[in-house]
Amino acid sequence: MKKVINIVEDEKDLNELVKRYLEKEGYEVRSYLTFDDAAKHTSDEDVHLWILDIMLDDKSGFDLIEEIRMHSSDIPVIFMSARDKEFDRIIGLEKGSDDYITKPFSPKELVLRVNNIIKRIYKEESTRIKVDGYEIDENQRIVYDKNNVLELTTKEFDLLMLFVKNRQTAFLREQILEKVWDTNYFGSDRVVDDTLRRLRKKMPNLSIHTIYGFGYRLG
Repeated sequence: MKKVINIVEDEKDLNELVKRYLEKEGYEVRSYLTFDDAAKHTSDEDVHLWILDIMLDDKSGFDLIEEIRMHSSDIPVIFMSARDKEFDRIIGLEKGSDDYITKPFSPKELVLRVNNIIKRIYKEESTRIKVDGYEIDENQRIVYDKNNVLELTTKEFDLLMLFVKNRQTAFLREQILEKVWDTNYFGSDRVVDDTLRRLRKKMPNLSIHTIYGFGYRLG
């Protein structure tokens, strides 16, 4: 799932520039040009980071962060400002900002700062995939059945992930053999059936269906 970033910047060109750079990095970006437009979204629960210009029409980014903090005390905030003043930096930190960048700045630098904050704040976010009552941690290659860890072999796990990442896709045995055992495997395609049989025994709730005369499909 993409991380959502809200930008509040009244300079339209700069707003669009930052938006494009962040979107290239893979973020979902929502941009606002005024305090009032942004204030309508301070309670949105799917936002992961705010980037605020300090000077906003008749109000300021300092006012806006107070609105944000009324709904969330821990969502990260970066301030942008044309004023390189220590006073502004101190005020921003006192109000709970995570970073401060002075205009003019390189969009690449802002993206790096955003990446660093996102990685730091959300580093413990669960990477588990849920399927048919099981939880899969792909990074650690562990499968959980409630609080129990299931012991899968390397090929059993690889076969499981092929189905999980391609749910509703039907695979021929030959396709499974190529994707899981690679093209250098010279054994019988019965190894697919044997591995799947063991996987089903260890994960009986997994909805892998046999398509007779063809192959297998998850879901």
